[in-house]
Amino acid sequence: MAVKYYVDGTRAGRPYPHYWEKCVGSCHAATLLREDVRQQIRKAHEEIGFEYIRFHGLLDDDMSVVIAPMMPFGEPQISFFNIDCIFDFLLETGMKPFIELGFMPEAIASGKTTCFHYKGNVTMPKEDGAWQNLIRQLVSHLIDRYGLKEVQSWFFEVWNEPNLRFFFDGTMEDYFHLYELTARAIKEVEATLRVGGPATSNNMWIPELKAFCEENKVPLDFISTHHYPSDDPLSRAGMNGPGTKGQGLDEESIKKMLELGPEKVQEMMAEMFGRENKNPRDILYQLTKKAKEEAGALPLYYTEWNVGHYDTSYAAAGVTQVFAYNEGLVEGYSYWCISDIFEEMGLHGLPFNNEFGLVNVYGIPKPSYRLFEALHQAGAERLLVSGDNHRTAEVLALADEKAVMVFAYNHDIEERDIQAEEMEITVSGAYKSVKKAVIDSKHCNPFGVWEVQGKPTYPTKAQLAEIEAASRLIYEDVEPAEAEEQVFAFCAEAESVTIFRLER
Repeated sequence: MAVKYYVDGTRAGRPYPHYWEKCVGSCHAATLLREDVRQQIRKAHEEIGFEYIRFHGLLDDDMSVVIAPMMPFGEPQISFFNIDCIFDFLLETGMKPFIELGFMPEAIASGKTTCFHYKGNVTMPKEDGAWQNLIRQLVSHLIDRYGLKEVQSWFFEVWNEPNLRFFFDGTMEDYFHLYELTARAIKEVEATLRVGGPATSNNMWIPELKAFCEENKVPLDFISTHHYPSDDPLSRAGMNGPGTKGQGLDEESIKKMLELGPEKVQEMMAEMFGRENKNPRDILYQLTKKAKEEAGALPLYYTEWNVGHYDTSYAAAGVTQVFAYNEGLVEGYSYWCISDIFEEMGLHGLPFNNEFGLVNVYGIPKPSYRLFEALHQAGAERLLVSGDNHRTAEVLALADEKAVMVFAYNHDIEERDIQAEEMEITVSGAYKSVKKAVIDSKHCNPFGVWEVQGKPTYPTKAQLAEIEAASRLIYEDVEPAEAEEQVFAFCAEAESVTIFRLER
């Protein structure tokens, strides 16, 4: 029996802002100096409408912001040249920076602990004054270069996921101290600029940061945090907390691990990364709802999130479900991230490697990109949908004065308990034209074509053209009924999205 839904296309819907277009993530700052990354960002801004972009490592040593003196008696040199190159590009493109302040320049860092292939320093400043001086100089420079009105429209976020030892070699109290130093330095330059945090993994430290700021009269203009639909192995490996630091992968820890032998280490890694995901299907909604309650009157921005299985239709179906559920809970919801030109573990360069991006290293759109693109074309009114309330097969309907767009998705977390479903959707109203597009294993599947090609590591131009062609979202004409109702019957494959565009 078909799963049936009814979409009321004749009445105005409720306001439904495209909160996912507010911001998108990118790897680390230095990659935005690459022309191929810039081309991908321009394209995504034009086709998806992303307004802001957030990335790690603005202050990393590969950005040459703070350059250590050659001689021990010299003073560090501060240069914002590379930052200007990136911000100039963003503004020329029509975007704005959502500024993540980190990591710590080694010249003013208290230690040498780093994260990722590009070695972002994750320690506290050696001297509070040196960090505050850097922040004051940066903010003053940005205002001088871009004007106060422009910079007032930006966001300043302090650090990235300080609750994970991997990203921050300190306790919760250390982070709160760093946050206070940063917020006060920004406000000393210009009180109207927006600063926020805690930028944590797994929705953590929101009440604690609010309480700290209220008690100590520290500025806090917005809440930011992150989440993913499965437990993050990094957080299991080392979670910072009040008065404590999680166990990091320092030299001593690695030495002890290696003493166990390669087989035991591989077994431990397989257990960590291959664990069963027991989270409920709507876990991101539940976490977002809780975070919204904790944020209270403060704006809430998720500056990282994703659904997993990044190269396939699973991601497109999962994204649709999350957007449908999280209505009214966030001011911004920044997908991580825009491109597979991604250097956290080094740039692998494979056409598909289950990296986070909306496009692969060659800029070829994945199914998730096509879903974002279709949503950008949809209206900002959400129409009333009634029907069977099926567990995995659901409907999101959006409209404007020109068209109704219906997104029928069939999704379960980790493809846990899902099968193809027959669906029947009735849309009220008369329409001059109807088009249908599908994202599943047979449609809009560049990864599948690459598999058929034999997974070439370095595809030829002809192979890339074939992969690119397979990435397109193809709309086919459907003959509209002359009656005041349109009825669509179809099979929704597991982890698929079926899109109907009805022109008024």
